[in-house]
This record gives sequence, structure tokens and C-alpha cells, in this order.
Amino acid sequence: MNLRLKLGLAILAVFVVGSFTLPFFTSIDPSVQGTYPKGLPMSWQHPLGTNSQGQDIFWLLVFAVRNSLGLGIVVGIVITIIATLVGLSAGYIGGWYERVVLMVMDSFIAIPVFPILIVLGTLVRGQTSFVILGAVLVVFGWAWGSRTIRSMALSLREREFVSMARFSGSSGLRIITREIFPYVYAYMVVGFINTVLFVINTEAGLAVIGLSKVEVPTLGSIVFWALNYNAMLVGPLSWIVAPTVATVLLFLGLFLTSTGYNDMYAVRRGRA
Repeated sequence: MNLRLKLGLAILAVFVVGSFTLPFFTSIDPSVQGTYPKGLPMSWQHPLGTNSQGQDIFWLLVFAVRNSLGLGIVVGIVITIIATLVGLSAGYIGGWYERVVLMVMDSFIAIPVFPILIVLGTLVRGQTSFVILGAVLVVFGWAWGSRTIRSMALSLREREFVSMARFSGSSGLRIITREIFPYVYAYMVVGFINTVLFVINTEAGLAVIGLSKVEVPTLGSIVFWALNYNAMLVGPLSWIVAPTVATVLLFLGLFLTSTGYNDMYAVRRGRA
């Protein structure tokens, strides 16, 4: 592994392990207001202090990272599976099936997803659940990756090793899974990581403007409440600085992992 991939994985490991294991060490719901005295400074008991709502900022951040990552990973997995299945089948089968799928892909690509989420969030008055948000992101997020995978499969199906497998009597499913899929696997991994980043960024953007379910701790909802209570002016600064730094580091980890893995795979393919 190259240095970029190692750094990215190290950053992601801290976020994933910390956000998914630390909640087991507390029985307090950090989203409940008035749990602690308001405005407590940083201490061993409260590493980031408490905010104007009487919440522990550290535990609020831990749960926020877990929720944001959980949403990104689940939606990313679903989008990657759909994009891969549709793209591979369209690229290999071709014919009328490919034309129909390509028309559907282009239709979804042409529709901007963020304005739709803004309208949806406005209609439900900021109570957009993670299920609805995730479903909308899946519906409008699979087409980009699917179109790229379709182009890769379209090129690969004309290669000699695919023709040899076809002439030897291999089924279409076997050719797709054994001959074509290994060549698009690296793109799937990179696409999945980029999808996770896109989902977290979209949810955070909606939460900051109050159109997501801001009662649930996420990286965006923490910033939303911090801005509403003027944390930049009256404090505590850790209320808005901590989630901002965490978001930047998380995005940096995802970016380094994506580009580092892509470089590693390119080197391996070159040696092969």
C-alpha cells in the first residue's frame, strides 16, 4: 500500500472504531437536552465541554459521526450494488435492453437531486427521516456509477478472453462474474468511497440549513444547533469547531483512501 492509502485508512479507522465502539461505554443519550449544566468548560469528565443545551459535546460528536457514517455506508452499499448490477448487465447484454437502461440512466442523471431534497425537506418541515433521505439518494445516485460501469463492460465484452469464454460455452452470468467483474472491482471500491462522501456531505448540507432531522445527532445537525445558539459569538467554540474539524478529517480520510486505492490498483494492473 502507498502512503496515501495508509494515511486514509488510518484516519478512517479512528473514526469508524471510535464512533461505533465508544457508544457502548455510555448509557446517556447525548441528544437529550439538560443532561448536564450548561456551558461547562473542557475537563476530564467533559473533554469538549458542554453546550448551551446542556449536552456533552464530545459524546454528541461521537454519536454524530456514527450516524453520519452509518447513513453513508448503508446508502453507499445499496447504490454500489445497484449500479454494478445494472451497468454490467447493460454493457454485456447490449441490444434493446442496453438502450432502455441507458435512457433511464440519462434521465436520472439529468435530474438534480439536491433541489429535490430541499423541496422534500421543506414540505416535511425539517423532519426528513434517514430512511426517506437514504431512499431518495439511492434513487437518484445509482445512475452515474452505473453508466461508467456499463461503458467498461461494453469495452470488455469485445476482448479476446471474453470471446473465448463465450465460444467455450460459458453462460452470460458466468462471463459477467468471472471475466468482466474483476476488471470493474477497483472502480466499485472507489465509487463506493466517493458515494459515502457524497451522502455525508449531502446530509450535512441539508442539516445545516435545517432541512434534515436535526433532532438526530449528525455532523450537520451539530453545526445547525451551534449556529442557532450563536456558538461563534457566545461560545463554546468547541460546539462548532469540533464537528467542523471532524468533518474535514473524515472527508480527508475518504479522499486519501479513494485516491490511494486507485493508485495502488493502477500499479498492480501495470505490473500484471
